[in-house]
Amino acid sequence: MNKGQVFAGFIILIAMIAFATIQSSRNPKLGLFLITGLSIGYLMQRSRFGFAGGIRRLYVTGESSLTKALMFLLAISLIITAAIHYGAFAGGAEAAFRAAKGAKIIPGTQNVYAVNLGLILGGILFGIGMMLGGGCASGTLTDVGEGEGRALIVLFFFVTGSLWGAHDMDWWKNTIFFTAGKKVYLPDTFGYMGAIIISLLGFLAIYVFAKWYENKRKRENTFIPIEYAEWEKELPEQTEYKFFSVETYHKFFVKRWSFYTGAVLLTVMFEVVLLTSGKSWGVTSTFVEWGAWMYQAVGLVDVSSWGYFADKMKTINAGFMNDPASMRNLGIIVGALIAPLLAGHFSFKRAFNFRDVAFYAVGGLLMGYGARLSAGCNIGALYSAIANMSLSGWVFLPALTIGGVLGIKIVRRLNIAT
Repeated sequence: MNKGQVFAGFIILIAMIAFATIQSSRNPKLGLFLITGLSIGYLMQRSRFGFAGGIRRLYVTGESSLTKALMFLLAISLIITAAIHYGAFAGGAEAAFRAAKGAKIIPGTQNVYAVNLGLILGGILFGIGMMLGGGCASGTLTDVGEGEGRALIVLFFFVTGSLWGAHDMDWWKNTIFFTAGKKVYLPDTFGYMGAIIISLLGFLAIYVFAKWYENKRKRENTFIPIEYAEWEKELPEQTEYKFFSVETYHKFFVKRWSFYTGAVLLTVMFEVVLLTSGKSWGVTSTFVEWGAWMYQAVGLVDVSSWGYFADKMKTINAGFMNDPASMRNLGIIVGALIAPLLAGHFSFKRAFNFRDVAFYAVGGLLMGYGARLSAGCNIGALYSAIANMSLSGWVFLPALTIGGVLGIKIVRRLNIAT
């Protein structure tokens, strides 16, 4: 363990808490979102929990633990969210997409998106891109914090692709990809209990398939088990337990968490975001704003006349430091940095060549552009949509999976380092 890294980790943690306090004095949401992001980044790094891995790990190795944990995450998130929705509905709130201006809104129903061809195309493009880039949106932020040089390249082009997609949205919305579609909130069709039961059956079906596929790979001797680094494993139990000991520090700050631990803690943070902001968790819409700030700063674009930014100029003019969502994304990066520092095992990784960089760029562009077509990524268009009982999430899932499998085949064929 590198004690200098541990010291640096605690210094950064203290600095971020101080920064959050300062931000809170300006706007309570700024500090709250920053702390939320720090927590999400930390727990995702400690548990290696990621949405892209649910497809990649199962397809490549046959190992299903992450895929099953993702179904567990979706199940418990949906049950809790459904209770929040029903409570708001019983109090007279309506779904966001049909509520009149100023009406009370069921929190999270902003993620009820239209089911259309744009959603499907966006999901496929995003799926291909996340395999070329080695991670989804939240995964890319986490990887940046962990020291993955690849992720820095992917993030830059992800932001660029997001802005490009925003620029083209006025055109897309006038095509059949968007004109033919409908928003479907499952409780409207099946009632709240029916929506929960149908969703849980869907999670169960995917869970059973993942387990079946794992057993199939084992029978074929093509199964590849998870291998943890030695420093991530549990230390041998001591004869005499001492709280203030290396063993205790290892348990709290070093040992790798299980995927199920990650699922439970991420559910908690998901609900915290929903309850404190009135909206569900999203990542990539903020990337569009980052692109606007970045490219306007160098004089390449002026987004004030773009249709996509018609209702977002207040955020753009306020800047990065005054945007709560940007603070949350920043927090994810720093939280993912603090985790390996406190473990004393941070390293900057650059195991790629110039040829790989080109594919990372393409992957980032595809994810950014695809996320605009589908109005979100694995978080907004999948996790938040399904947890908030939108049919769109269930349509995005197979599109994302198809794109992900295509992306894996491309990565294998071209031998891209991810």
